Amino acid sequence: MTTDSIEATERLNAVRETMGRAARLTGRTAADITLIAVSKTQEAAAIRPLIAAGQRSFGENRVQEAQGKWPELRAETPDIALHLVGQLQSNKAADAVALFDVIHSLDRPSLLTALAKAMDAAGKRIPCFIQVNIGAEEQKGGCAIADTPALLRAARDADIPVAGLMCVPPADVEPAPYFALLAKMAREEGVDRLSMGMSGDFETAIMLGATDIRVGTALFGERPAPARSLPGSGRGMIRNSRAT
Repeated sequence: MTTDSIEATERLNAVRETMGRAARLTGRTAADITLIAVSKTQEAAAIRPLIAAGQRSFGENRVQEAQGKWPELRAETPDIALHLVGQLQSNKAADAVALFDVIHSLDRPSLLTALAKAMDAAGKRIPCFIQVNIGAEEQKGGCAIADTPALLRAARDADIPVAGLMCVPPADVEPAPYFALLAKMAREEGVDRLSMGMSGDFETAIMLGATDIRVGTALFGERPAPARSLPGSGRGMIRNSRAT
């Protein structure tokens, strides 16, 4: 076993142990929770040791990046489930439906229409989480809390399988109230799954009902800092950018 494989196994085991401790407090086990290894910006060489350690659910933020590495990785390990956890442009809906098994960022009617059309054309249905802008942050994607019931009904009417609700709480504040609010919304809307919790807060998320957690840094290590954009470039605002 290589050094990379040993490190990947140790990180994966540590995350699973923490998942288990948190899950027991809610009468569940780690097996009841889907651990999504967020592999955005990671090259295939960094992903393979985690696959070898037994991880099977992975998440990507961008369709184009996923297209560049996952066809080969999935050919090597066909039972991988690939989740889109970042914002999705409507013009990428067909590509997303072709590549991903679950989409976590359905957040507006125009995207719903594009996804329904893409699913009809592909002859398959992809489970989608409704992403809620739980902190009402202008710079983030997500459906407004007040608009979520209507979007959920529209998705069901369009025969899009609604997996549950997803959120990215505001950074640098206690996330528990936001997780609790999302769980309350899920109960009211009759959906079972909650995609919430990342490397710094997934234990709290599990204790508040998370069924799907999106973990990157705790499994892959710290990512390089993104390059700073020049003032006035119009770039550098990243949606769904809170550390995973």
